[in-house]
Amino acid sequence: ILTMSQFIFPLITFPYVSRILLPVGTGKVSFATSIVSYFTLFAQLGIPMYGIRACAKVRDNREKLTKTVQELFIINFTMSLIAYVTLFGAIAFVPRLQQDKALFLIVSLTILFNAIGMEWLYKALEQYTYITIRSIIFKLIALIAMFVLIHQKSDYVVYGGISILAASASNVFNFFHVHKYVSLKPVGNYNFKQHFKAVAVFFAMSCATIIYTHLDTVMLGFMTSDADVGYYNAAVKIKSILVSIVTSLGVVLLPRASYYVENGIMDEFTRITNKALAFVGLVSTPLMIYFILFAKETVFFLSGKEYAGAIIPMQVIMPTILLIGITNVLGIQVLIPLGKEKIVLYSEVIGAIVDVIINMMLIPKLASTGAAIG
Repeated sequence: ILTMSQFIFPLITFPYVSRILLPVGTGKVSFATSIVSYFTLFAQLGIPMYGIRACAKVRDNREKLTKTVQELFIINFTMSLIAYVTLFGAIAFVPRLQQDKALFLIVSLTILFNAIGMEWLYKALEQYTYITIRSIIFKLIALIAMFVLIHQKSDYVVYGGISILAASASNVFNFFHVHKYVSLKPVGNYNFKQHFKAVAVFFAMSCATIIYTHLDTVMLGFMTSDADVGYYNAAVKIKSILVSIVTSLGVVLLPRASYYVENGIMDEFTRITNKALAFVGLVSTPLMIYFILFAKETVFFLSGKEYAGAIIPMQVIMPTILLIGITNVLGIQVLIPLGKEKIVLYSEVIGAIVDVIINMMLIPKLASTGAAIG
C-alpha cells in the first residue's frame, strides 16, 4: 500500500502539473531537487541504510537501541548543520543557483525533515503500518494543495514546496512519536567511533548511487536547457514509479534479513532471498516490455504532447527496471545483511564512473537521450 501510494500520488498530480508548468517549470524543480539531494546525501552520510541494520540487530534491547539511535541522530544532525552552511554558501556564490534562490531554500527543507525523521529506526522495528498511514495522510494533503495552489507557469516554487511536503514533512511526526521506542534522555558515554567505518562505506555507496540517479539531471541542467531537463524528468518519473513497485519487497526485507543473519537463521534468509528474486522477475519483465512498446502513449497521457522529447529517453531507460530490481535484491537484501557492503560499493563506484564518462560524451550531442543511455 505504501509503494502504491508513492506512485499513485505522482500519477494523479504529474499530468496536471506538467501541463501547467510545462517542461521549463518542471525542469527547474527537478534541477533544484537534484542539487539539494547532494547536500541531503552529505547530511545523512550512510545512516538511512546503516541505521536500519544497526537498529535491527539490537531491537530486542531497549537500552542498546536507545544508545544506538541517539549516537546516529547526533551524527546525522551535526552533518545536517554543516550541509546547510555549505548550501547557503553555494546559493550565495553560484549564479546558476541564484536564479531560483527561493526554490532552493524551500527544497532544502528536506535536509531538516530527514534529520529529525529517523525513518531508519521505524524501518528497523518494522513499523510499516505507522509509516504507511502517516505517509498517505501527508500525500493526500499535498494532493489537494497541488490542485488548489498551482494555476500558472510561475507557480513552480509552490510545486517544489508541495513536493517536499508530500515526501518529507511527515517526518516531523516521527520526531514526536519516537519516545514510544527509545528513551529521549541523553544516555551519555557515546561511542561514535564504532559507527564511522560502516557509515563511511554506506555513505560512499549512497554517493555512487546518487551520482547515477541525479548527476544526469544536474549535468543536463548545466550543459543543456531547462526544457531538456523537463523531458528527461518526465521519462525518469515514469521509470521511478515502476522501479518503486519492483523494489517494494526489498524495503521490507532488509531489517528481516539482518535479523536472520544476526541470529544465524540462514534457511529463512535463503528462502526470502529466492522469493524476492522471483518477485522481481515476475513483476519487472512485463512492465519493462509494455512501457517500451507504449512509451509514446504513456508520455502523452501523463505529461501532454509538449513532452514528445521524453519518448526516446523513456524507451532507452526502461531496461533499468529489471536491472535495478535484481541489483536491489543481491545488494541490499543479500550482501548488506551479510556485512559485505564493500562489494556493493565497488560495483556502484564503477557504475558511477561509467555514467559520468557516458554523460560527458553523449549529453552535448543527444541531450536527454544521452543522459538516459548513461
